Amino acid sequence: MNLKSILGLLFMGVTAFSGTYAQSDTILLKGNGYITTPDAESTILKRERMQRPPRSRQLPGRAPVAYIDEHNGGVGNWHDKNNIISTYFHVEKPGEMELKMEAYGHSTITVTCLGKTKNIKLNSDKPAIYKIGKFKIKDAGHVKVDIQGKKCNSDAGFGNVLSLIVNGNLGELAYIRKDYHPHFGRRGPSVHLNYRLPKENTYEWFYNEVTVPADYDRVSSYYMACGFGEGYFGFQNNSPERRKVLFSVWSPYVTDNAKEIPDSLRIKLLKKGETVNVQDFGGEGSGGQSFMPYDWQPGKTYKFLMRVRPDGNGSTVYTAYFCDETDGKWRLMASFLRPKTDTWYTNPHSFLENYNPLMGYRTRRACYNNQWACTKEGEWIPVTEAVFTHCDTGKNGKRLDYTGGADENGFYLMMGGFFDGYTKGYTRFTRKNGIGEKPNINFNTLE
Repeated sequence: MNLKSILGLLFMGVTAFSGTYAQSDTILLKGNGYITTPDAESTILKRERMQRPPRSRQLPGRAPVAYIDEHNGGVGNWHDKNNIISTYFHVEKPGEMELKMEAYGHSTITVTCLGKTKNIKLNSDKPAIYKIGKFKIKDAGHVKVDIQGKKCNSDAGFGNVLSLIVNGNLGELAYIRKDYHPHFGRRGPSVHLNYRLPKENTYEWFYNEVTVPADYDRVSSYYMACGFGEGYFGFQNNSPERRKVLFSVWSPYVTDNAKEIPDSLRIKLLKKGETVNVQDFGGEGSGGQSFMPYDWQPGKTYKFLMRVRPDGNGSTVYTAYFCDETDGKWRLMASFLRPKTDTWYTNPHSFLENYNPLMGYRTRRACYNNQWACTKEGEWIPVTEAVFTHCDTGKNGKRLDYTGGADENGFYLMMGGFFDGYTKGYTRFTRKNGIGEKPNINFNTLE
């Protein structure tokens, strides 16, 4: 055996003995961590400013609530030992994992992963690396790591955990990396159904029915039913005390600040329902928005009807109606005029999203049951095909908790909560329950 071979064997032996792995990933809590304690969640959701912790961390009569610091990183206000900090990532294949964390503080904390719990003693004023242990991962999928305070040695609380360090031979890991905005990463991937219709027709109306299963009715969710080329229409669960129906139209003037829109390009209100509020909106494009407080309930089916029609003078009118199956009454949301726009109904779609980064560890699901489009001549066309897509948070190995498809009830979308089993983007689905019941709507009696 030559010297080169001997050195090669020695090197292999040292590598195996030292526990070196093929890969190492640093998973930042600011993009992948959540406070998952139920009581902490309910407290956070009652705050008016959900996406940023208020200046006062202490609420009267309550233990302080920890939060994930998206700006400085790690955990803030960590004093209550009942707070659970959960971090998630996805492994491509089974294997052995060596887990470490970067943290600082003077306390004892517990780390739980794959059914094993270990006490870790923090004793550093600056970020330091602490070994947690080795774990056998039997299956590909999501891994959850829970961290909880056990004993606090100072008034500063339990300290801070900045990241988890995963070494192993686990294939590609999916998580929110440092070059992606943690706000959108923690929200989770929004998912969409893009409905397919014969291209030879010109469409004026789009009809959809939506049911939210009781187990997937989550706060900070938008279950969007009737999307079109210039806006969207659906309902939201805003908080335990507030639900609403929402209809919005973007201005043709592209800006995130509604105040910048010239008067000639503003969305103009033509009419609205009695209990409907109207306002400008911004932040993701700008335009006109209408919303109606409505205590819609999971497990019930609601009907949505959307109309898009050019006015013949270079503008287009958008009108939305909402129906509760309990009374069968069509309620006018609003009718908006969009200037400098000459179009009929285009790009019919639905989507499901979580808009609060604190709630990205909760799974949402919506069933889209019965879609029809009506041509300008008054002919109803059933929708039997849809193409599934997702937003950028689901691309390039960031998050894999998204899916969509068709079942015995129609189409469905599901996202968030780090479930296993995802659907590839641009997958096409055909309704398994065939053609549903055609809408029976007298357009002349609508408000």
